[in-house]
This record gives sequence, structure tokens and C-alpha cells, in this order.
Amino acid sequence: MEFTDLIQKRYSVRSYRSDPVEEEKLQQVLEAARLAPTAANRQPFQLIVIHTVGREEELGGIYQREWFTQAPLVICACGLPENAWTSKEGVNYTYVDVAIAMDHLILEATNLGLGTCWVAAFDREIARQTLGLPDDVVPIAMTPLGYPADQPKTKVRKELSELVRYERW
Repeated sequence: MEFTDLIQKRYSVRSYRSDPVEEEKLQQVLEAARLAPTAANRQPFQLIVIHTVGREEELGGIYQREWFTQAPLVICACGLPENAWTSKEGVNYTYVDVAIAMDHLILEATNLGLGTCWVAAFDREIARQTLGLPDDVVPIAMTPLGYPADQPKTKVRKELSELVRYERW
């Protein structure tokens, strides 16, 4: 798919079919995340692939929307701040690096006909407990991964002129 078409086609899926995600497609999605650029190529992230069947109630405690566990898989992107590059001003790039990896994952999923929905407003403590995360691991973003059962709505975005400045503020 042409890249411009891909980014226009991607949307936040909030209804999923129960069809399983083929292992080959799952590996392609994970590989896209692996290839994402990260600061100083540190790759300070881990992806947890979670099968939802039989775990709907448990996973529902993490994010309380029915569609979150409709897809056969949920992926949790975790950051490893101790492994991330930190600028000389003290800015740790964990969140940036995880966001780039998730973006690559989500775009590849779209390319393969799969749906995703970036979820950040989940209960981190319940996620930590449910997924057995060590103290030095930060759950940053999650997404269901499966075949969409809904249709995209019209995207509302600001005009480019509201988002871009040239040369100076």
C-alpha cells in the first residue's frame, strides 16, 4: 500500500471480529516495531503479546471498554527507562521511543488489514499486576490487535496551517 494511503486508512478500531490473527501477520507487526528508530538505537522497550480468550474479565480490569478484549490479541508496549538514552538536559527518551515503536506496529497492522486502537488511559497498576511487570518496567501504551468489525468514521484534524510554523514562532 502507498504510504499516504496507509496513514489515511488507519483509524482507531473500537469493534473487532473474533477471527484469529495469523502468526505470520503477528510476526510482521512485531518486526515493524523492532525496526523502529530509537534514540541512540537503545530500543528501550518490550512488547507483551496477550491472548484475550478466557482472560476477558482479567484484562477488563486494565481498561474497562468491552471492545478492548474483543480482539484475539492485546499488545502492551512497555518502556525500560534505565536502558533509554537521556539527553544532556536530563530528558529520558523512553516514552518517545515506545511511541515510535507503537506507531510502526500500528501502521504495519493497518497495512495487513488488521485493526488497532492506541490505548493510554488504562490502569497502570492493574496492568503491572496482571502482566507481572518488574518495578523498573513502565507500561506505556496498549492496543487490541485483530480484524475490524466496524467502519472508520470521518477523521477530524486541525488544518495544517494551525500546526506548522516556518523559520520562527
